[in-house]
Parts: sequence; C-alpha cells; structure tokens
Amino acid sequence: MASVAAFPPGPFMSVYYASKAYVLSFTEAVAEEMIGTGVTVTCLCPGPVNTNFQKRAYLQGTAMRNSPLTVDVREVARIGYEGMKQGRRIVIPGWKNRVLVAGMRFAPRNLLTKAVRRLQEKRHAAR
Repeated sequence: MASVAAFPPGPFMSVYYASKAYVLSFTEAVAEEMIGTGVTVTCLCPGPVNTNFQKRAYLQGTAMRNSPLTVDVREVARIGYEGMKQGRRIVIPGWKNRVLVAGMRFAPRNLLTKAVRRLQEKRHAAR
C-alpha cells in the first residue's frame, strides 16, 4: 500500500512521502524478480481517501483536506482488488489521480516540490 505521495517529494510530510516512494520502488523491483514464477505483486497508490488519516496526519486546514482528487474508500478497495487480480504492478484509483501522476513525470522536481509544499502548508486566516 503506497499512495500518489510515492511520486513527488513531500515537504512537511517528508518521511511519509519517502516511505511511500520506497514501497512503490520495492514493489516494482520484487514484481520484476517474480516474472515467470506465477507470483504477481501489486502496489495500490490511492490519492486522498476520506478516512481518519487526515485527522491523524493533522491535515485539517490544508488544501489536501478537501481535495477534488478524493476517491471513496470502497471504490479504492474495489479498484485495488481488480488490479491485483489482473496482475497489475501499480494501481492508481481515480482518473484525476492517474492524470496527476502522469503529469508529475514531466514536471521539474523543484516545481513539483514547491507545489506539494503549498498543498501541505496550513492555511492561515488573513489577519
């Protein structure tokens, strides 16, 4: 289980983003090692999902809290299960999340890092 957070650097949640990048890389490597064995390995990379995670990760007040990329938790589970049955290595639920990840591959890393920073920063009320 990774996340779309596996693809960009993640200021203010750097360990979380890095750990998801590790899971994605590890999954792809092991999946390659398993070719010809009948074993498949799938990494589920959802975007935002409405769960208690947002509260536990202190995401209230951030742009990530009410993201238009949010996918229903049941839909994430269904899509992940279907992808695993098909032997897919990477499953990204939600067309908006797939477009986002595809775009990240072409964005300059420093621009991507700054964009994620803006998403992760707490919103402060105007004084």
